[in-house]
Amino acid sequence: MGVLDHLREPPELSLRFIAVWLRNLRVWRKLMLPSILGNFGEPLLYLLALGYGLGQFVGEVESMPYMVFLASGIVCSAAMTGATFEALYSAYTRLTQQQTWAAMLAAPMNVDDVVLGEIVWAATKALINASAIVLVAALLGLVAGPEALLVLPVILLAGLAFAGIAMIVTALSPSYDFFLYYFTLVMTPMLLLSGVFFPLSSLPGAVQIGAQCLPLAHVVMLVRPLMTGGGIDAPLLHLGVILAYIIATYWISAALARRRLIR
Repeated sequence: MGVLDHLREPPELSLRFIAVWLRNLRVWRKLMLPSILGNFGEPLLYLLALGYGLGQFVGEVESMPYMVFLASGIVCSAAMTGATFEALYSAYTRLTQQQTWAAMLAAPMNVDDVVLGEIVWAATKALINASAIVLVAALLGLVAGPEALLVLPVILLAGLAFAGIAMIVTALSPSYDFFLYYFTLVMTPMLLLSGVFFPLSSLPGAVQIGAQCLPLAHVVMLVRPLMTGGGIDAPLLHLGVILAYIIATYWISAALARRRLIR
């Protein structure tokens, strides 16, 4: 079967993916501390270095201190990074080097179950990473109030979207080196053009329109008001875009994984 044949077939949804999620959780628990420190350290450095260093020169952005503005963006970028690395490197290792996927397919589950389990696990990692940054931001006084807890379900949805995109790359990738194309051509531009470090309004009009197609931009537009106490413009639009990415990327990544694994 070709790619189009697999794309015409919707992925099968079942609770069997939970077994994949639990398996990855048990493995991660053995390496929990270094994993958290590794994924937590870089966003924290961005927050402290740019927030305190660059913030002294920038002053206020959108009527708030730059440190406050940046904290919400770093939460979103931490979610993207956490989900992406898990769905790329870890999932690809389980797919190719360790042959974990092949072993799981010998159990009563199919490729769609494995892909969904990997995506949900990567989203869980995104939630863990982002929650740590939210906690640090709260301790530094960069959070407006308890409504910041509403960031967590948004981050989980965002993690599903970013993990789905990364899983497409994993299903296509012939080697680890292939991931560099994704980082250079997709992830870095999305990080720079989605309002993480500076407002979208400071970009040219055409770039602003293009940024509306990026899931990270919509995540930022939901998370920033929740953390800073502002109002959210068009929340249903932002949630709709994120949900569309979740559905589309799972469908595509499951189809590509089926083509790769089912001969």
